[in-house]
Amino acid sequence: MSVDLATVKRVAHLARIAVSEEEANRMVGELNGILGFVEQLSEVNVEGVEPMTSVMPMAMKKRTDEVTDGSKAEDIVANAPVTDHNFFLVPKVVE
Repeated sequence: MSVDLATVKRVAHLARIAVSEEEANRMVGELNGILGFVEQLSEVNVEGVEPMTSVMPMAMKKRTDEVTDGSKAEDIVANAPVTDHNFFLVPKVVE
């Protein structure tokens, strides 16, 4: 895949980035270089390679998967104008 000037300008427009003509021309080469490197990476054989979380082997710290109320119900509704038993009360809207 290669990037042309029109693509660079479109991406810059979508990202709301102001890019001059000179910068856009420079970015064409830079983006094509990056995409070329990514294509080279896809040629690497990774069959049998385990995913890594770190360069040093370590066990992931895991917490138990428990459903709780967070023990902060009072804190959550503390700034609400009206509450009832830790629930937000809102005015009824009838249209």
